[in-house]
Amino acid sequence: MDIQEYIASGVLELYVAGSLTEDENKAVHEMVSKHPELLTEIQEIEKTVSILTSSVAPKNNEPSFKNLLIKMIQEKETETKVIPINTPKANWTTYSGWAASVLIGSVLLYSVMNSSSLFQEIQTIRAEKQNFKQKLESSETNLEANKILLAAIRNKDIISVPLQGQDVSPESYAKVYWNKTTKKMYVDVQGLPDPPEGKVYQLWSLKLNPLTPSSLGTLDDFISDTNKIFTVNNPNQSQAFGITLEPKGGSKSPTLEQLYTLGVVNS
Repeated sequence: MDIQEYIASGVLELYVAGSLTEDENKAVHEMVSKHPELLTEIQEIEKTVSILTSSVAPKNNEPSFKNLLIKMIQEKETETKVIPINTPKANWTTYSGWAASVLIGSVLLYSVMNSSSLFQEIQTIRAEKQNFKQKLESSETNLEANKILLAAIRNKDIISVPLQGQDVSPESYAKVYWNKTTKKMYVDVQGLPDPPEGKVYQLWSLKLNPLTPSSLGTLDDFISDTNKIFTVNNPNQSQAFGITLEPKGGSKSPTLEQLYTLGVVNS
């Protein structure tokens, strides 16, 4: 239905007068929720009725508010077709009755207009609660992982190898914790900058004479890993470790021009 045709039908005047059935009131609420401009129209009707009643109210306090509204509707009927509405019999004879109907209608309208935002607010609170729960679970998981990591690097068989920054990135640094017995190695790369798009860091085990590199894998989750500590297996008889910046997917041999850190194993 055209919104102007709906306004001209007289439904809103009957709503303000409290002369609609429950189902018809619900229909008005739905229309207001879809067309907020109807709320302004209802407020204007309330204002008009208030002015009219205050100007014509007799001293015996028995103005016919219903007749005033019906007159307003009839004037509109001459311009446009009225939507048929079953109007229940009602005798509005006092200011208090009319004011109560307006108050109830306004409260219902306010509820309709704000139900969407209230629903969104509830959804936001639920989402924040779920997000907090996930963060808490993640923190507990990280805490347990950190305990395991600390126990591992404090093991008496662990060899600590600091890796110093090289020409391409002198400020970079990293550290390797290597357990020759279990062949497990922990690599702390907190001192490396984020790799550029399309690039990845690659870890190398090195034999020095002659120089023989063996790849220990790429650090694919570098940016998303908040701890910046990676666990790798190293079955090699390593004499040094290096980290280079390589194309995504890694390289078969290290790009020495992109050597970020290097450290020698002190045996």
